[in-house]
Amino acid sequence: MSRIRGKNTKPEILVRKGLHACGFRFRLHNKKLPGSPDAVLPKYGVAIMVNGCFWHGHKGCRYATKPKSNIEFWETKIARNRHRDEVTTAHREALGWTVITVWECELRKAILLTFITSYGLTTNEYSDIVQKSLTLEDLFV
Repeated sequence: MSRIRGKNTKPEILVRKGLHACGFRFRLHNKKLPGSPDAVLPKYGVAIMVNGCFWHGHKGCRYATKPKSNIEFWETKIARNRHRDEVTTAHREALGWTVITVWECELRKAILLTFITSYGLTTNEYSDIVQKSLTLEDLFV
């Protein structure tokens, strides 16, 4: 686990590139806020957390698998992470911030949609994905 990074992960960098491309300017890992969010948009009062589905126990996600070895350790660790996320989110909201949590699986869906639409792929195997992903609500469910 020593190689697991807590900052500047690939999903986090993708979110930052997207924010920057849309013209948003932000601060990284603001230590003045509880839990030091991954990106902070002070002008809008928004704190963005980018969570890995496995590490933060994303319910109902196929990427949030449970390891088959050392089960008790992992269940405890992920439960602590989820509890910490709830507490820090509540604390940020109490301070008047809007908290947005972006899950790793949401980024995968967004990247797939971008790939499909940018290359004009409309074959039968991709048509269902394109039809279901036309709105943000469908994309991030």
